[in-house]
Amino acid sequence: MNKYLSLVSALLLTNPLVTYGNSAFNMREGVTDISQNVYQLHMTIFLICCAIGVVVFAVMFWAMIHHRKSKGAEPAQFHESTKVEILWTAIPFLILVVMAIPATKTLIAMEDVSKADLTIKVTGSQWKWHYEYMGHDVDFYSVLSTPMAQINDQEAKAENYLLEVDKPLVIPTDRKVRFLMTSDDVIHSWWVPDFAVKKDANPGFINEAWTRVNEAGIYRGQCAELCGKDHGFMPVVVDARPPEEFDSWLQEAKQQKLDEAAASAALLDQTLSKEELMETGEKVYMAYCAACHQPTGMGLPGVFPALKNSPIVLGDVKDHIDIILHGKPGTAMQAFAKQLSIKEIAGVVTFKRNSWGNDLDQVIQPSEVQARIDANKEASQ
Repeated sequence: MNKYLSLVSALLLTNPLVTYGNSAFNMREGVTDISQNVYQLHMTIFLICCAIGVVVFAVMFWAMIHHRKSKGAEPAQFHESTKVEILWTAIPFLILVVMAIPATKTLIAMEDVSKADLTIKVTGSQWKWHYEYMGHDVDFYSVLSTPMAQINDQEAKAENYLLEVDKPLVIPTDRKVRFLMTSDDVIHSWWVPDFAVKKDANPGFINEAWTRVNEAGIYRGQCAELCGKDHGFMPVVVDARPPEEFDSWLQEAKQQKLDEAAASAALLDQTLSKEELMETGEKVYMAYCAACHQPTGMGLPGVFPALKNSPIVLGDVKDHIDIILHGKPGTAMQAFAKQLSIKEIAGVVTFKRNSWGNDLDQVIQPSEVQARIDANKEASQ
């Protein structure tokens, strides 16, 4: 039966009137076997529905035209026909069975995460994605990189406006990649249309999905679950590379992580200039803080506190560092200990304490941030 369905679908899809189905208004075909199966299933069922509509309306209009009162038609006097009842029950049932067979096979294939070549843990948080390559000691956060000037209509919007990140997820082509989806806070949904992957990331739960990309390239998606104020600023960008290029990238990522750890250790004995820390801090602030506290540091009254003249910013520097490291439970203030390096934290604390009229003329060194990290570890033991 599957062969006949495929043949009928292929014949219908070659019709010039149906090729409009490949337009931008339709579901995209994608770059994975699953996405193409979903597309073909969608088109097959769509065409079946169209055929049913044509038949039903043709019979209806034929009956209206040939049995109208002006032609002297007399209405038939009958009811409770057993044959008609059986017929209009059996035909829809058979149609549903025909539609269910390919749909069930596609759904089963979509949920089969076995025999994966690579497993990646995807964690959603307000409002960014964290990717962890299981078993490879590589992880990073992927954050929106569209400049605030474009978001505030101060500059022309780029081609990939709100669909660009600082670090895309890199995966290999022609390999089965398994995703483990979860969340740090609220429900998110990781969605890449070209992969036909859309899976909710629920706090406290692990959902699974998978893909095998056939073509190298950059593929974009979004969080598809309303997750708060900046839901629209949480894109997904996937960089699919040939296996040999991916393997090289993975080795470079591992080495980069080692280099970053060595660089952080070396910073403990260095004294950075205020200018360098302010420059670093401004970049971090615009990428991680400005969405809530605003580029002006004035916050959003009643929602996000202002940093200008803030008791935290103007108070004890240890408390300021701690709230960045660990966040504030019960609020949208996240913990950034795993997201930012000690230099970045030192930079953003320095920037906040010397901006918007907070003229404390204080310079916070990376060694001070590391000292707070060590002190907090000791206190928790």
